[in-house]
Amino acid sequence: MHSRVLGIVVGVLALVGLASPAHADEIFTGAYVHGVDTPFSLEVADQDAASVQLGYRFDPVEQVLDIEPYVIASVNTAGDASFIGIGISRKFDLGGVYLRPGVGLVVQEQSGVEFDPETLRRTDLGSQVLFEPEIAIGAQISEQVSIEASWVHLSHARLFDSEQNPGVDMFGVRLNFQI
Repeated sequence: MHSRVLGIVVGVLALVGLASPAHADEIFTGAYVHGVDTPFSLEVADQDAASVQLGYRFDPVEQVLDIEPYVIASVNTAGDASFIGIGISRKFDLGGVYLRPGVGLVVQEQSGVEFDPETLRRTDLGSQVLFEPEIAIGAQISEQVSIEASWVHLSHARLFDSEQNPGVDMFGVRLNFQI
């Protein structure tokens, strides 16, 4: 399944790059701890996993509040909850550092119902279609490279399954390369 997700990601990124090279802003990649316990999530499958993310962020759309559209993919090392999606973000300069909130819509590969064998509590995410809110704080480390501390949350807000919405949180570090 990882190779299929990775193949789709590479294909999408290649098409995006070929279709609009003059509009490309940056490519980003990051390493994340997957399934971090926060008040926004419950225990889910793959608690002790890691995720590797790759994405492509477009130049800001100045007519729409400098919003930056992006495509994103994440491969989970434990084999579940890898995802691909699209979203929008906005970068706010705070003098030396910046804040970048964003929100996306992703499709994740985890399917079916999963249970914790000890508690019999469901641990799946309840839907393959999920919202992907995120926030990062970052700094420019060279003219073309920035680094971010990033939080990414996956959830469907009980819109796609009224009985199941544990959500999952990821914390990590992201590098952005302007192209």
